[in-house]
Amino acid sequence: MDVRRADERYPGGDPAAGIETRHAFSFGPHYDPDNLRFGALIACNEERLAPGAGFDEHPHSHTEIVTWVVEGQLTHRDSQGHETTVRPGDVQRLSSAAGVRHVERNDGTAPLTFVQMWLAPLDPGGDPSYEIVHGIADSTPYAVPDAGAMLHVRRLVPGERTAVPDAPHVYVHVVRGEVRLDGVELAPGDAARVTDAKDVEAVGVTAAELLMWEMGLA
Repeated sequence: MDVRRADERYPGGDPAAGIETRHAFSFGPHYDPDNLRFGALIACNEERLAPGAGFDEHPHSHTEIVTWVVEGQLTHRDSQGHETTVRPGDVQRLSSAAGVRHVERNDGTAPLTFVQMWLAPLDPGGDPSYEIVHGIADSTPYAVPDAGAMLHVRRLVPGERTAVPDAPHVYVHVVRGEVRLDGVELAPGDAARVTDAKDVEAVGVTAAELLMWEMGLA
């Protein structure tokens, strides 16, 4: 198990424009050949947007982009004609495939925080697609078959235990609260990369929310 703390993330974004980003993986000017990916996961970005701030239209290709809103509301528009508002508890996926452009903004009056995760597809190319699932439940994993991955959301009360999926690669990201994972305490923004996971448990130290990627399913 490889634990990466929140303060080890690479800083990014444009604070003067109300955009603060923390990258878990090699990104842009923060090139690290030893931290390019884990399983299918190639990015896990914590994003904070002030009211009125956002990312103007920009392109993506050959990437499965999954977004989880922590607080606030995210406005999303893309070149395929989709326009949605993503709220806490929703899972949004944009399959950029051969190419798509999109805009992400905080059009609300409150701060926006979200976690955006990028996964490499098993086969590049194809047609872009979009999906949003409102109010996903803990018991309903979200499949991203094009990347051979499954997202599990877990919300724990203090003392509650949950199993980490047995899989070749599991990425555990703490959204809020504190958890104990295989005896190691993790705080908000901390993550663990578990290889060949088997019989691993997470325990809520406080009320907590976790995102767990189960990868290597193809």
